Amino acid sequence: MDAARVDHVAVIGGGMMGVGVAQVFAAAGHGVALQDLYPEALERAPGTIRGNLSFLAEHGLFAAAAVDAAVGRVRTTTDLAAAVDGADFVIECVFEDLALKQAVFAQLDVACPPETVLCTNTSVMSIAEIGAQARHKERVVGTHFWNPPYLIPLVEVVRTPQVDPAVVERTMAILRDAGKHPIDCKKDVPGFVANRLQHALWREAISIVEHGIADAATVDESIRFGPGLRLPILAPLETADMIGLDLTLAIHNYILPHLEASGEPSQLLKEKVAAGDLGFKTGRGFQEWSEEDADASRRRLVEYLVNVVGGGES
Repeated sequence: MDAARVDHVAVIGGGMMGVGVAQVFAAAGHGVALQDLYPEALERAPGTIRGNLSFLAEHGLFAAAAVDAAVGRVRTTTDLAAAVDGADFVIECVFEDLALKQAVFAQLDVACPPETVLCTNTSVMSIAEIGAQARHKERVVGTHFWNPPYLIPLVEVVRTPQVDPAVVERTMAILRDAGKHPIDCKKDVPGFVANRLQHALWREAISIVEHGIADAATVDESIRFGPGLRLPILAPLETADMIGLDLTLAIHNYILPHLEASGEPSQLLKEKVAAGDLGFKTGRGFQEWSEEDADASRRRLVEYLVNVVGGGES
C-alpha cells in the first residue's frame, strides 16, 4: 500500500487555519470535508479558498484552470460524524482550548475506525494531553501547520509516547505528497521545535528593549539586515559547524550568562498587555501602527512568501 495515498481528508474547524489546511489538500487533488459548528464560517470558506488559489495563480504558483476543480473538492458540513465518514486522514484545527480539543478527539475516536489517522494542528499544546480521552492513542499525532499554511511549507509532525511509528511515517508521507515539508519532532514538548526557537528569539528581543539596549525598531532592523538574511540558507546549527564548535563553545562561555534566562514573561510585555497596547489590533504595541502600516506589513509578508515559494523553496 502507498503510504502517501489518502482518499478522503477531513478538517475539523473552519477558521483561518482550518480553511488553509483544507485548501492545501484540495489543491493537491484530495477530496476534503470541512466541518465547523458555525454555518457562517463554512459559507465564507469557498470564497476564501478561491481567492487564495486565484492569488497563487496570478503569481504562477497554481494553474488558473484548476482553481474551480480544487474549490469543488471541498464540501462543508456542521456535522462532525458526516465530515469524517470514510476519512483516512483527519486534522483538527479548532480553537486553542485544551478541553475543547479533548472533546473533539473523544468524538473522533468514536466516529473513526482505528486505522484513520487523527492529527491536531495545535501550535504549542501537548499532543498526548489533547488525545488523552481517545482509546486508540496509537493513531493520534501532531501536525503543526504554519500560517498561512498554503504558503509556508513547514509542518511539524509531533510524536507522543503512545503513537505508532508507522502512523508518523504515513503522516509525513501524506504531507510530502501534498507539497509540504514535514519535520519529525521526536518528543511531545511545549512549542515543539520551531516555536521554541522562535520564542527564545522573541524573549531576548523583548529583553533588549526592556533593558534599554535598543528600541524595538532597532531590534527588528538588526534581524532584518543581519542574521535574518542568511537564516533561510544557513540555519543555526549549520552556522555553528561552519565557524567551528570550539569557537561556538568559547562564545557561549562568554555570552550566555548575559542573555535573558527568565522563565516568566517579560514585565514590559505584561505592562503593555495590561495597558491595552496589543499591537496591530490596537494600533500600538512595541511600536506605533496605523491601519495603513499594519496592512503594509501583512502585504510584505505575503509578497515575500510568494517570492520564496516561487523561487523554488520547499
